[in-house]
Amino acid sequence: MRNDVRLLRFLAQDMTQAELGKRVGLTRQTIAAIEQGRYSPSLDIAFRIAHLFGKRVDEVFHWQPGVDEGATAASRPPASPLRTPP
Repeated sequence: MRNDVRLLRFLAQDMTQAELGKRVGLTRQTIAAIEQGRYSPSLDIAFRIAHLFGKRVDEVFHWQPGVDEGATAASRPPASPLRTPP
């Protein structure tokens, strides 16, 4: 999931990750992970972040159907074959 958290922080008089985290109840490290797309926030946190910047959730977080930012098909372990009884 893509997001505009970093841009919105910049537009909010260069708000730091630590300040944003404090205002929404997260650590600076979690804010960094959200900005980098390594962590998807809960709906509650997504709404808090959006509200803080005066935006709707869909104006801050952008989900694309069919895009899996986690493991790619090549990096997933192969599916276990189904065994049929003899």
